[in-house]
Amino acid sequence: MTVHFIGAGPGAADLITVRGRDLLARCRVCLYPGSLTPKDLLAHCPGDARLVDTAGLSLDEIVAELVAAHEQGLDVARLCSGDPSLYSAVAEQVRRLDDAGVPYAMTPGVPAFAAAAAVLGHELTVPTVGQSLVITRVQARSTKMPPGENLATFAASGATLALHLAVNRIERVVDELLPHYGEDCPVAVVFRATHREERVLRGTLGDIAGQVREAGIDRAAMIFVGKVLAADGFPDSFLYSADRDRSKMPPSF
Repeated sequence: MTVHFIGAGPGAADLITVRGRDLLARCRVCLYPGSLTPKDLLAHCPGDARLVDTAGLSLDEIVAELVAAHEQGLDVARLCSGDPSLYSAVAEQVRRLDDAGVPYAMTPGVPAFAAAAAVLGHELTVPTVGQSLVITRVQARSTKMPPGENLATFAASGATLALHLAVNRIERVVDELLPHYGEDCPVAVVFRATHREERVLRGTLGDIAGQVREAGIDRAAMIFVGKVLAADGFPDSFLYSADRDRSKMPPSF
């Protein structure tokens, strides 16, 4: 039997992939993060499925549930908010499953930063303005950041930043980024993208902290920083240029 780590998407139940939905429908056990999983999504599970809210469980208790289901010959859906490849704690779970000899597979989902960018209506890679995106977080009540991974280092490149788990440290974020991006650098904050409570704040490094505090946002938000958020007058991408030689392009399938 297999443990399926499934990206549940950023919040809206219909943003799960078709593969993820179909796996939910056939797994007799489903572990899900209660505070982040919409009930409509769990409706895809079989009527007699065992549903386990992991919000109050430790890592060892979660893995024990996965192993127990495997020993009973049951496939397991392990829902992860967003995509399993980002801030999902999957790495330590699969390490333990490897030790226990339990097979697993991963199904990607829509990550929070992609959903938030869609809410903003922005492409995050704009020709000649910004072609790199740094996805990171801020050290708070969480695992320590590795040496060398800090906002100042990333900001020195001038790349667009997508910050998870940072809105409750917005003043610190602003202080560290101001010397590199300047006070007028565009910033956007998206709270609970694709949820019913979704909110969007737009501003600059000079005023965004005040906006965030006034709005009372202290969790569940993505912060974007970079010139791409207000890009205008940039050249068209070479991808669809009339000057591009398409005679040697491979056939589509």
